Amino acid sequence: MKNLKTIAIALLVAFSSTVATAQTKKINVEKSTINWNAKKVTGEHSGTVNFQDGNLIFKSGKLVGGSFTVDMTSLKATDLSGDWKTKLEGHLNSEDFFSTEKFKTSTLAFKKIATKANGVYTITADLTIKGITNPVTFDLTVKGNAASTVVKIDRTKYDIKYGSKSFFDSIGDKAINDDFDLTVNLQF
Repeated sequence: MKNLKTIAIALLVAFSSTVATAQTKKINVEKSTINWNAKKVTGEHSGTVNFQDGNLIFKSGKLVGGSFTVDMTSLKATDLSGDWKTKLEGHLNSEDFFSTEKFKTSTLAFKKIATKANGVYTITADLTIKGITNPVTFDLTVKGNAASTVVKIDRTKYDIKYGSKSFFDSIGDKAINDDFDLTVNLQF
C-alpha cells in the first residue's frame, strides 16, 4: 500500500511538471511601432503614436492573451512639416479629436482569441479611446519574437465626430472618413 502511494505521488509530480504554464512576453516599446493613416475626400494624413507598455501571453507556444497601453500624447503627423504639421498635431490632440490632455492613454485588452492558421490569430479585443470602450476584431500574425496587424477603427464610436459625413450632411469635400487604419508591428 505504501508503494502504491509513492507511485501515485511520483506520477502526480511528473504530470504537474509537464503542464504548460503561461509565459508573458513584454513588448519592446522602443522597437514596436504604431503607424496611423486617416483619409478624407481631398487626401489623407499619416503619422505615428507610441506604446507606453504592453504584453502578449503564450501557453504551449500559442497566443492566449495580451494587453497594451498607448501614449496618446505621443501622437505625431509624419506626412507634413513646419506650420502644417504643428497645426494638424494640435488639432488631433484637441477635443475635436483625441482630447489628449484629458485622455493621455488608450488601451487594448484581448478578450477572445481564435487560431485562424499557423501563427495567425483572430483577436476580439476591447479598445478604449477617450474613456469609451468598444470591441474590435482583427487578425494578428505572430512569427518568432514579432507580431503584426492592421486594425481598422471607426472613430465615431469613440465620440470623434469632427468632419464626419455621418453626422454633418453639408460638409461636402471637407469630409473626413470615419474609419482610420493602424498598422502595428510588435517586437518582444
